[in-house]
Amino acid sequence: MLGSSRESLTALRASLDARRGDEGFASVSGDLLAVASVLGGEKTLRQTLADSGQPVELRAGILTSLLAGKVAAPSLAVLTDVVSSRWSNDADLVDAVEQLGAQAAFTVAETDGTLDRVEDELFTFGRAVDDSPELQLALTDPSVPAARKGDLVRDLVGGTASPVSTDLLAHAAGNLRGRRPAAAVEELARLASDQRRQVLAEVRSAIDLDADQRSRLGAALTRLQGRQVRVNVIVDPEVVGGIVVRVGDDVIDGSVSSRLEQARRALSA
Repeated sequence: MLGSSRESLTALRASLDARRGDEGFASVSGDLLAVASVLGGEKTLRQTLADSGQPVELRAGILTSLLAGKVAAPSLAVLTDVVSSRWSNDADLVDAVEQLGAQAAFTVAETDGTLDRVEDELFTFGRAVDDSPELQLALTDPSVPAARKGDLVRDLVGGTASPVSTDLLAHAAGNLRGRRPAAAVEELARLASDQRRQVLAEVRSAIDLDADQRSRLGAALTRLQGRQVRVNVIVDPEVVGGIVVRVGDDVIDGSVSSRLEQARRALSA
């Protein structure tokens, strides 16, 4: 998001966080994700709600007429704030509702002490999607209904994953809106890290790192980034030795395979 959309989302995130103690907050995530699904398929409606040329009262009135009595009070308050904000385009409005729904879920998980588990489950599922062309094909097949894609994910993870992870992953599967499945899961993982003001570091290593190695690496990356870094490790035999670290758009490549490639290039120059 850029410009007014980014500013609006930042303000809405702060406002949502301030509502975490409201009665009925536990229902906010489900309500917002359901509304995001509806808006994703109703272009005229989302264009109207995102049109800053229309009076705020009109947009809020349309929203209230559609949702009053159907969602929890804090959910309606958040959505009223959303349609009262400025958006660069209607797609940004849908993305904002979806991200706020995820934030609400992570807030609940943080409160009940399950956020670590949720982050691990999102990371694990993201890697599973990356490693399964069949699953990617099933989730991106336009002939498969969105509800069926969500049910597929529930069948895969519902027996072991937390309700928060299951609901978020099922929603993402049925509402990709042109995104790659792995990218949609990565976005959820980033939002989960943001919940604790953390940075997520993806570390690739030829062998798994033990708890002490993860702790020392996390501490070093935290000093480097200037804020808390959570380390997720992917075992990748192609690394050969050493590690490759990705934090956002930054990549630190200390792998043996990289040094071997540099040596090969130097010899062939």
